[in-house]
Amino acid sequence: MGAGPVIALADLVFRWAAREQPCIDIARLEIGAGERVFLHGPSGSGKSTLLGLLGGVLAPERGSIRFLDAELTRLGARQRDRFRADHIGFIFQQFNLIPYLSVLENVLLPCRFSARRGELAATRGGTWRDEAARLLQHLDLEPGLQQRPAMHLSVGQQQRVAAARALIGQPEFVIADEPTSALDAERQQGFLALLLRESGDAGAALLYVSHDRRLAGAFDRELAMPALNRASELRQAA
Repeated sequence: MGAGPVIALADLVFRWAAREQPCIDIARLEIGAGERVFLHGPSGSGKSTLLGLLGGVLAPERGSIRFLDAELTRLGARQRDRFRADHIGFIFQQFNLIPYLSVLENVLLPCRFSARRGELAATRGGTWRDEAARLLQHLDLEPGLQQRPAMHLSVGQQQRVAAARALIGQPEFVIADEPTSALDAERQQGFLALLLRESGDAGAALLYVSHDRRLAGAFDRELAMPALNRASELRQAA
C-alpha cells in the first residue's frame, strides 16, 4: 500500500447512455487513510452513482479512480468485484442482510468472499467468529442475538449487524449509504458514534452519505455533491 490517499478521483465522467448528458463530472476528489468524510446532496445529484463508481460496481466513461496502488478503471468487472470484496466495506440504506442467515453468519460473509479479509479477521480476533463476536459486542449487540436469524431483528439491531459486516477484516474504505435514514435523532447519534469509533479503531477511511446535515459536525470534512459534481451545474443550466 502506498503512502498517498486511499482513494483519488481525477477528471471522472460517467453517463448512463451515450446521448445523455453526464450525470457525474468530477475534477478531483481524494480521501485519506483514516479520514472521515460526510457527503450530502439532494436526490438526483449523483450520490448513488458516485458510490457505484467508488465501489467498482460502475465503470466511468473516462477519468481515473485510483484506490491504494490500483487503478480501478484498468480492471475488468470480475477484477473490480474481487478488489471490492478485499478492500471495501458497504453499509447499505436497507442493510441488505440475508434474512434467513443468523446474525453471526451475516457478519462473516465478507470473510467467505475474500481470503484477504478472512486472514485479517483471524489475525485480529483469533478466528473469524471471535472477531465477528468482538465487533458485535463493540457495536452494542447482545451476545444472545448472534444466532438469531436477521429477519427477527429490530431496525436498530440490523443496522449494527450491517456495520459489523462492513468492518470485519479491516477494509481500508467503508462506505455508509444513508444508514440512519429510518432512525430517530437519538438513535442516529448513537449509531454514528459507534460507527466512527469502530472505523477509527480499524484505521479505515469512512465516506458517510446522508441528507441530514446535522450529522456533519462529527466528521473531518463535509462535501456537498452539487458543488463536487460539475454535471449538476450543467443540468441546472439546461
